[in-house]
Amino acid sequence: MSWIDWFGRWNMYQSQKVAVEEFETSRAFTYGQLHQLGNYTAGWFATELNLAKGDRVAVLAENCLEYITLLGVAQKTGIIIVPLNYRLTSRELEFMLGDASPKITFVEEKFREKLENIKNLGELTKVRSLEDFAKRSDAFLQKQQDAAFENVPLDENDPLLIIYTSGTTAFPKGSIYTHKMMFWNSINTQMRLDLTADDRSINCAPPFHTGGWNVLQTPFLHHGAYTLMMRSFDAGAVLKALDQRDMTIFWAVPTMLKLMQDDPLYEKVKLEKVRYFIVGGEAMPIPLIEQWHKKGIFIRQGYGLTEVGPNVMSLNHQDATRKAGSIGKPNFYYEVRIVDEQGTDVPVGEVGEFLLKGPTVTPGYWNNPAATSQTIKDGWFHTGDLVRMDDEGFVYVVDRIKNMYISGAENVYPAEVEYLLRKHPAVDEVAIIGVPDPKWGETGKAFIVIKKDNKVTAAEIIAYCSGRLAKYKIPKHVVFLNELPKNHAGKIDRKKLKENES
Repeated sequence: MSWIDWFGRWNMYQSQKVAVEEFETSRAFTYGQLHQLGNYTAGWFATELNLAKGDRVAVLAENCLEYITLLGVAQKTGIIIVPLNYRLTSRELEFMLGDASPKITFVEEKFREKLENIKNLGELTKVRSLEDFAKRSDAFLQKQQDAAFENVPLDENDPLLIIYTSGTTAFPKGSIYTHKMMFWNSINTQMRLDLTADDRSINCAPPFHTGGWNVLQTPFLHHGAYTLMMRSFDAGAVLKALDQRDMTIFWAVPTMLKLMQDDPLYEKVKLEKVRYFIVGGEAMPIPLIEQWHKKGIFIRQGYGLTEVGPNVMSLNHQDATRKAGSIGKPNFYYEVRIVDEQGTDVPVGEVGEFLLKGPTVTPGYWNNPAATSQTIKDGWFHTGDLVRMDDEGFVYVVDRIKNMYISGAENVYPAEVEYLLRKHPAVDEVAIIGVPDPKWGETGKAFIVIKKDNKVTAAEIIAYCSGRLAKYKIPKHVVFLNELPKNHAGKIDRKKLKENES
């Protein structure tokens, strides 16, 4: 049996243990059932659907057990899973289907109309019902029969997933995720987070996001742990499940943790079994970290990206306050560099681009050699993130290269200004972009969401920055919004803010 076939291995050791459960339906698969279901589905795919190694299988659905079934099938057959973003329009989905060319697309019925609105859908893929897939799986398991399948020989560098990035380019890029990447990401995660088969967690991150697959879900499956899958994020439901189901670890982006803190259940739940929360996606505001610390929940900041890891950096919860704002140090099997525009390593304390090398770096983008060569050079992945390292080796993200703007020949990093403005007692959320200025070339424009029952003026915001920031860093324009636009990964959508300026 191949080491790539995780469920086949766990079937030998703990076949009766529940691996994954659906929160909404209470459907659950044990590790033994995942192995048997993987064998059965692999046979169905090969004989009836004519799917073979390298063929793509797309899915347009929220979190569900069928994704985990497909993972088992992929490890046995070499098919490539393409999770599609159900929040996209038909036009955007048409591009992804044309790019990935999946032989089969499983669609949840409530999203079927998005596909039917694609005029040339029949030329791009064959569509099958996800609900029928689920019924077929349940019917097989109810028979309690064994299924045999001879695994297809696979190489660790074979693709396993194509995950499309939300991206800043005209079209999303399909990041190739290999069996090798998933294995080493799991090892890195276990070594830094001390995962065991006794751990329990909730996965409510969208399945089209690498975090939904690879922050905890696949490391948990690799290490024989338990995951409760929620179709989507609901702050109250997550708090209740964390508390009542003895969860030990939880991963979220800062926006999710803020919504949980604002939920009425926040004050009621004890979360006694939780060791810590893991935070990624973007920097978590210090006041929010402090609020969860007061609750007794330690925060472990992390860093990663779709194309690498995603579990690249980790800040131990013991250092969360002492090194507030840091993404920590590299996980075990990584090399890192911080370089200037000429590719020369910068001294400690200076800002440069973050470069990564290791066994979890993507081999490239699907059907996009130009983007691959621009991003991966001599084995080093160029992240586009500007960082600095302190004298203890802790890394801090300064900003994205694309977010930086130049005002009066001086580099301005919006993240630095946003960090200050979040400390203002009336500011709830803030995002800053560079806009054209006839005198300085560019200047800052701050988009601010005010806390409930608070008031503040643009002049007061600018005055607050005076004396705390160099003059060229102070935003010249301030706009108040009811909410900031977010992309499909829950991050602030700066691209949309800039589009509104053009």
